[in-house]
Parts: sequence; structure tokens; C-alpha cells
Amino acid sequence: MLRRFLARISWAASGWSLVGEPAPDRPSVLVGAPHTSNWDFVFMLGIAWQRGMRIHWLGKKSLFEGWKAGIMRGLGGIPVDRADPSRVVGEVVDRINGGEVFGLVVTPDGTRKNAGYWKSGFYRIAQETGMPLTLGFVDRTTKTAGLGPTFPVTGDVSADMDRVRAFYADKAGVRPEYRREPRLRSEDGGAEASED
Repeated sequence: MLRRFLARISWAASGWSLVGEPAPDRPSVLVGAPHTSNWDFVFMLGIAWQRGMRIHWLGKKSLFEGWKAGIMRGLGGIPVDRADPSRVVGEVVDRINGGEVFGLVVTPDGTRKNAGYWKSGFYRIAQETGMPLTLGFVDRTTKTAGLGPTFPVTGDVSADMDRVRAFYADKAGVRPEYRREPRLRSEDGGAEASED
């Protein structure tokens, strides 16, 4: 209740609007894109709290050091060791398959720069757990943020990513110059890199 109240006040004061679909009716992998600014984290919390979603999110391990650790974990954070990020995919899959119920927020375009591929962990988690994808967004051009469609992955990576690309085609992020095209390395015939 308190989180929803705080979110409502924040949306009213921000000049931005929460739009789009309601929260999915079951836990999903919430894709947070385009990830172009640290403000994306605030928007993600605002969307989830206003929509009444119970979420966890993946963040770099350094966010969980020192005095920030308790706050970040309290906000639903799961630390990712960039030296071994593939391990966290297995841990999340194990938690979900073990009966834990939560939505998982992932920013697959990673480091807020517009070069390179999206990281594939979000897709692998959806595939291995049977959780659908929910496409979340931030768009500075319209000053809107919210949730788009929720759909199951089919295993046809290119077809699923075509759907993702179509949705994000007109979404600019907070800093449009850092927007990254939604594309996985495997779509271009390459193996996923170890940082995925």
C-alpha cells in the first residue's frame, strides 16, 4: 500500500505518465528497455509499485556493497557477478522452479551504451522457467513509461526478437543517444558471449 502511494505521488510530480498494459496475471520476465540512464531504475520501481507487482531485479554486484546492500536487497535486487554472470541465470531458474513466485526485471541491453548486442539471459530464463516476457519501456519523446504486451517465448529466437524489436522501435529511453537495437548475438550466427 505504501509503495503504491509513493509511486502515485512520484508519477504526479514527475511530469511523466504511466501508460500501457496492466500487470500480467502471472509472474513474468519483465524486460526493461531501452536502458539508457540510471533513472531507468526509478521508473522500473515506479511501474512495478504502481501496478502492484512483486519483483526482483538483476544488478551488478558493486551495487550491493557497503551501506547500499540492505537497501538494494530490500528493493528486490539480486547481485550479478560480472565475472560469472551465467551462474545467476541458473540460480534464478532454480528459485523459480523451486516454487518461489516473483516477476524478474532484466535490462538486457546492459551498460547504457548503444554498441553491441543485447544480453540473452532474459530469454534463457523465460525459456527455462516457462515464464512469459513482459515488455516494459521508458520513452522520453512522449514522457511515458509502462508495460507493453506479455507473451510466451516460442524457442524461435529470431521470430520472438522480431516481436521485441517491433515493440521497441519507437521507444527512445531517457537518453535516446544510448538506445541499443534489440538483437541477440545468436541471431547473427554467433555464440552468446560469456557476459550474457
